[in-house]
Amino acid sequence: MKKILIMIGAGIETIPAITKAKEMGIHVVATDLNPQAPGFAHADEAVIGCVYTPEKTIAALQKWAEKGVKPNGVMCVAVDAPHTVAAVAKMFELRAVSTETAALATDKLAMKDCFKAKGIPIPWYSQISSKAELKEIFLDRQETLVIKPVDSRGARGVLRLEYNLEKMPDYDWAFNYSQNESPTNRVMVESYLDGPQISTEGFVVGGKSYTPGFSDRNYEFLDKFAPHIIENGGQLPSFLPYDMQMAVKNLSGQAAIALGIDHGVAKGDMVVHNGKPYVIELAARLSGGYFCSHEIPWNTGVDFVGIAIKLAMGETPAHEELSPFYQKGVAQRYLFPNEGIVTAIDGVKEAQETKGIKMVEIRTEVGAVIPPTTNHPARAGVIIGVAKTREEAVSAVEKAVNCIKITTKKS
Repeated sequence: MKKILIMIGAGIETIPAITKAKEMGIHVVATDLNPQAPGFAHADEAVIGCVYTPEKTIAALQKWAEKGVKPNGVMCVAVDAPHTVAAVAKMFELRAVSTETAALATDKLAMKDCFKAKGIPIPWYSQISSKAELKEIFLDRQETLVIKPVDSRGARGVLRLEYNLEKMPDYDWAFNYSQNESPTNRVMVESYLDGPQISTEGFVVGGKSYTPGFSDRNYEFLDKFAPHIIENGGQLPSFLPYDMQMAVKNLSGQAAIALGIDHGVAKGDMVVHNGKPYVIELAARLSGGYFCSHEIPWNTGVDFVGIAIKLAMGETPAHEELSPFYQKGVAQRYLFPNEGIVTAIDGVKEAQETKGIKMVEIRTEVGAVIPPTTNHPARAGVIIGVAKTREEAVSAVEKAVNCIKITTKKS
């Protein structure tokens, strides 16, 4: 009899994990609120339940389990829903992230409080409850700040308020913008630490951390989309010196353990500021953007999603599976067309035929509406290139990006 894995979420970026689990001989039951979720076509069973509302997923899975079945594992990929994973694990007595850890991982203020108490280096931060308080802190600290919802995701409501601009930010607008993206109406600010930003992704197994995923984040459009903070992909291997890479990896592992992750995955948003690594945030789940499913395997040879599935099923992977086998060049870029109605999409075939390109995914179509670029879900496509070196991969992916033209007109 096949083992059963509950996959929380069935979006497009979850499909690689669903298909991987099936390749491993596992029966996959996917849950999503959207009956047309693309992952349902790849799963063995579909259960309708809101991935961000644990009680609704629990109710749906209780009904599913009435036929006398019991899952062997639960996980989420490209969906920030560790609280739902924790609730399902508790109900079915599975090994997964705890309710307490999931709560810390989905509440940025509680996360920072935890890190501060345990000596994990983080930017200065503070909760704010009014527009007047935002202005007071901004003028008192006289530095560039990041304002964000305490409990949102996908860069929604996140703004970079740059100090010393000729035109200072509109405090009322910034506070309201962030607060409107918080389900609990809570807002926080933190220091913006300049320096290289890194995405890490790894495992904690038996109290020891492994971090095969390490990508330099690309923020070339920071000014273009200001004050919104929009990432435009990344590249591997890192340009950072080996010693600094190890320092960042060690810190991300310490942060995961500090949150209570002892048998699972952790995704870190890190920054190196003035020669020292800091944790910006940490997620208790697998990443989106195909980082875990494509970039890490192509860069290192590590079967990241396969290992994560083993952990979710309560298994302990072998030590030799967890560390990089090599370092190939990988680069990823997103597509950000002008807002408006899509009238034409050209150059896709040329992009696909560009040497070194492994993936071209267009997430829009003629007639679709492109919204303003204010968060990461606004991306209209993704391109990934692989080569012997980082530089060759970046060159290939930028050439492919230049092939594609998504034409829009104002609605």
